[in-house]
Amino acid sequence: MVERPLKTGFKGAIYPINPHRTEILGLPTYPSVSAVPGAIDLAVMTTPAATIPGLLRQCVEKGVKGAVVISAGFAEVGEEGREFEQAMVEVARSGGIRVVGPNCMGIWSAAGQLSLCFPHAPKAGPIAFISQSGTFGVAMAQVASDKGYGLTKFISIGNQADLEVSDYLEYLAADKDTRVIVLYIEGLKDGRRFFDVARQVIKKKPIVVYKGGRSAAGARATMSHTASLAGSEKIFESMCRQLGLLQVQESFHLFEIAEALVGSPVAAGNRVAILGSGGQGVVGTDACSALGLELPELDAETSSRITALLPPHAPTAKNPVDFAGSSRTALQEAEMIEALLKLDYIDGVISNVPVSPQIWDRSLKIDRNLNSLPEPFRIALSGAQVYASLPKRYNKPIICLRFVRLEHDVMEDILREGGIPIYDTPEQCARAMYTLVRYGAVRGKHKS
Repeated sequence: MVERPLKTGFKGAIYPINPHRTEILGLPTYPSVSAVPGAIDLAVMTTPAATIPGLLRQCVEKGVKGAVVISAGFAEVGEEGREFEQAMVEVARSGGIRVVGPNCMGIWSAAGQLSLCFPHAPKAGPIAFISQSGTFGVAMAQVASDKGYGLTKFISIGNQADLEVSDYLEYLAADKDTRVIVLYIEGLKDGRRFFDVARQVIKKKPIVVYKGGRSAAGARATMSHTASLAGSEKIFESMCRQLGLLQVQESFHLFEIAEALVGSPVAAGNRVAILGSGGQGVVGTDACSALGLELPELDAETSSRITALLPPHAPTAKNPVDFAGSSRTALQEAEMIEALLKLDYIDGVISNVPVSPQIWDRSLKIDRNLNSLPEPFRIALSGAQVYASLPKRYNKPIICLRFVRLEHDVMEDILREGGIPIYDTPEQCARAMYTLVRYGAVRGKHKS
């Protein structure tokens, strides 16, 4: 446990407590909490469940105000563990200590560079992740980081003996570093409070939810996992719809959806335009239609304008617009997208990442100093900059697809800086756009 904050850049003082050792990883140890010479802000506890209430009493005497109890063996294992958990809470509350856990994997804070759960610091970013499961949550967070989704906070909440999911939501609603809240939950301690808190938080920040324990067998598993009552899945789904919580049906959809919400404008309606080649447009249309998104046919003037930008062999532009497998510059694609965004009957666009100059010459180092580059590269990158400016200029979302990613693709970097998320499949693009439509309705952005 000492190794993780050391390896992930924590700058504060660390005091290992161990009566049988004099040193751990180069840090001097102390036989008890009371023996530590300085003040202690946070106690991290990994000893057996039966010892936790007594150790917390020492923390109360020391003036500690926060504790993370990693240890398992509490209410999730039966009556004896439940008694340990109750005693722990009573001691903590008697001394004003707030407790994360027990039966959890700890926390991560990008601002404090404090990790109690990750062996390597994840990529920093604006997504806060609350997970009732420790191991599953840590694994999900690490995969998300590897895929480029940035985390500002991770909280493994475990049994929620003291602090509950509603407490974390209240905190994150006011946290300036958090733009989207991602939540994996198995059960609620206080459903009424969760409803009331989430109803206020969703007005400020989107909440994306994946609910475990939806099946009868899964509900039984949650009791032995985090001592949680899973509750009725139909009631939970109804609550999400009523509040505007963005519930997903597969675990990793949490981060895909969060990525769209981080930087994109919400959609003012459910009318979408798609640009792509052949089957890509067909599959994307099916995926959007399955989610209730509409693809209005283009008016004659817009169709004529976009058709003029397509190769001669391409079909007349409708919706979706078929590129017919042709190569386009980023500027040409931006011109087509801008024509669509100007339409009052189009609320968002799904298109491609423009062709990267790295495809043409991978030996050339690409940077943002356009004047130093050959003309084809200057055209590509300046076009990407125009493309990236469109969501903010028209306050409408653009979602991009790229089937095959390039390493360190400057085109993708430019688009992301403009708030354009990039996905690997048409189905992911459709889900992302659908989320922006739903959250637009929650925030009252839809046109009357």
